[in-house]
Amino acid sequence: MRQILFAGAIGLFLTLIGTPLLIKLLARKGYGQFIRDDGPRTHGSKKGTPTMGGISFILATLIAYALAKVITGEKPTVSGILVLFLMAGMGLVGFLDDYIKIVKQRSLGLRAKAKMTGQLIVGIAFAVLSLQFADKRDLTPASTKLSFITDFGWTIGPVLFVIWALFMILAMSNGVNLTDGLDGLATGASVMVFGAYTFIGLWQFQESCANAASLTNPAACFEVRDPLDLAVVASALMGACFGFLWWNTSPAKIFMGDTGSLALGGALAGLAICSRTELLLALLGGLFVLITMSVVIQVGSFKMTGKRVFRMAPLQHHFELKGWSEVLVVVRFWIIQGMCVIVGLGLFYAGWAAAK
Repeated sequence: MRQILFAGAIGLFLTLIGTPLLIKLLARKGYGQFIRDDGPRTHGSKKGTPTMGGISFILATLIAYALAKVITGEKPTVSGILVLFLMAGMGLVGFLDDYIKIVKQRSLGLRAKAKMTGQLIVGIAFAVLSLQFADKRDLTPASTKLSFITDFGWTIGPVLFVIWALFMILAMSNGVNLTDGLDGLATGASVMVFGAYTFIGLWQFQESCANAASLTNPAACFEVRDPLDLAVVASALMGACFGFLWWNTSPAKIFMGDTGSLALGGALAGLAICSRTELLLALLGGLFVLITMSVVIQVGSFKMTGKRVFRMAPLQHHFELKGWSEVLVVVRFWIIQGMCVIVGLGLFYAGWAAAK
């Protein structure tokens, strides 16, 4: 428990004090956001706002995790390190994309193939490594079974697992990327999901099958390799994003950029895979799924019928063009995300209670 509290508090502190320093550095170098010409007209005022702010909470999360370990004297675990690797690796791909956008002053950074290649390399490395490093109970960080609240069904094998993990990583990283279109929207939504995974990791640790002898009902235990450390990672991310939100909320002083959005999506996917709650992530991160689906529907409809369903995709821009203010869209979308988290945690607890 102390690790979780320290990680969250340190992550919050570091981004609160570190983000304004990053803002000054990026502004001095002229690393400002390039705005799409086809976007809402109200976004014109955002041009030149420092971007690549994801650097702030990525570094804060890594430092918070490390310091929490030093302070408590606990050792890092493979699961925690792998999730942090996935976050940092995806963040690096996003950083390269952001940097090219800034240097070449265009709305598109890395070429699509190059960006996808970078994501695939990081994702495959994570997926392959997560099936290694079995502990004394023969548990690896990830499982080759599909999972909702716990593992279920038949083993899909390592090859299909890698494909499935890649799908999750790409879907969530690009989902957060699409959501990151309004000040504070993606950051605030991510805080809620990381908070949920802090609770899930702590609950799985308390009800771990490793402690089956002391549980009132061993049949309801969780087979997760390092649940407590996953809670530490989630807490560090939650605290770091909370501190970043102070500077990222409307009117934003800094944007996370692809650096931040790809990193957050990767972290979410990594937490879901290692905590054996893969399908539950679709509900916990419901806002990201909703916004991603709006783009899929818009593109599919236009290709098949030549007509658009929304005034503009992703979904948040549709409501902006309907006359909603940016703050109104963000707050209402936060409410939707909050309800998704509440329902997701409710199902998680109900699944555990039903197993008893």
